[in-house]
Amino acid sequence: MQRRYRWRILGLIGGIALTILALRWYHQGLSAAAPQDITAFLQQYWRLPIPPQGKPPQHFSLTEASLHPQDCGLCHPQQYQDWQQSQHSRSMGPGVYGQMLAMEQSDPASYTVCTTCHAPLSEQLPRLKQGDTYSPNATFDARLRQAGLVCAACHVRQHQRFGPPRRPESRPPPVGAVLPHDGFTETVAFQRAEFCKSCHQFKPDDFALNGKLIENTYVEWLQSPYAQEGVQCQHCHMPERRHLWRGIHDPDMVRQAMTVTITPEHPSYTPGSLMPVVITVTNSGAGHYFPTYVTPKIFVQAHLLDSQGETLAGSMQETVIGREVTLDLSQEEYDTRIPPKASHAFTYSQAMPATAATLRVRVVVHPDHFYERFFPAVLPDHSGPERAHLEAALRVTAASPFTAFERDIALQRAGE
Repeated sequence: MQRRYRWRILGLIGGIALTILALRWYHQGLSAAAPQDITAFLQQYWRLPIPPQGKPPQHFSLTEASLHPQDCGLCHPQQYQDWQQSQHSRSMGPGVYGQMLAMEQSDPASYTVCTTCHAPLSEQLPRLKQGDTYSPNATFDARLRQAGLVCAACHVRQHQRFGPPRRPESRPPPVGAVLPHDGFTETVAFQRAEFCKSCHQFKPDDFALNGKLIENTYVEWLQSPYAQEGVQCQHCHMPERRHLWRGIHDPDMVRQAMTVTITPEHPSYTPGSLMPVVITVTNSGAGHYFPTYVTPKIFVQAHLLDSQGETLAGSMQETVIGREVTLDLSQEEYDTRIPPKASHAFTYSQAMPATAATLRVRVVVHPDHFYERFFPAVLPDHSGPERAHLEAALRVTAASPFTAFERDIALQRAGE
């Protein structure tokens, strides 16, 4: 069981995998009443993996019956374009897929656990569990295998569509109108943080280190002021119902999440003496820990420049914000993540050379830091297609760091 959850983690966890059992369908544009018990609704809706959709209604066109995102995009172009830019579309990217290729035959149970996070439709699975064995899946669609978290994973059950209530300004279609795919069922569950819980929260008995679940984002939010104020995941990650789900890989989202203060604002120094400067990073905008998962690291750095803008040797100092775990996930080495509304302070203290003119402060984000180490470590154990996928993932990972904050502070010698 422990190995099963480690494989789940080593693939950039996520996960939307569910189905519907007992709901009233939406027909001819009439809104169905939103379920009063959202928890009960989601327990039925999110099942792992999502069972096969079955045969579509006879009157459905090929497009209406399709589970492919590009077909959804014919009528929902903005959502499709957003999704293409999102991490959800990359949830079965080369890093995950490269790790899982061999698992399909050697460990189908672990393979299935990973796909319920990264490619949750049954139609994305080459094999399905039947009793105690895994057999070839008659509904498997190879074109969906690496498509990631597709539209249908969130919105389609038994070929019926589900979504949030209509916007207040939108007009409902006329009663009796013939709608594409028979319209959709409205439910407020799509506007609640609980909808994201299946993907972004391990269960209490799932894999943990140092007494803390590896994935605990929903609980972090639940214990934060944001939950008390009614601020849902969708408010930040799906503003205006955009399907971008921006997070740690997006510089603007990171900048919105943090506030950096530097004290004193105008430091002065005596050559040869120490000049302490406190750099404080506050999680002022993220509704969960900053960062929430073990993959990213945030480096707070400071160094001195001379009057020509050249870095003074030996002046670089840094602190790391993140949760460091060993590559085999056997232990946690440190956890310096910042809870919502809390802060992390770093004191830069340097014996000052007389040539120091500027203090440069940076916050550099490595969204995929764990994989910067993990992929090179496992590459020697892989060959053929697996290795090619992992090498491709490493190239993407190596290109992901960015500078989220930079400020140059002019220094003054004491007495001048």
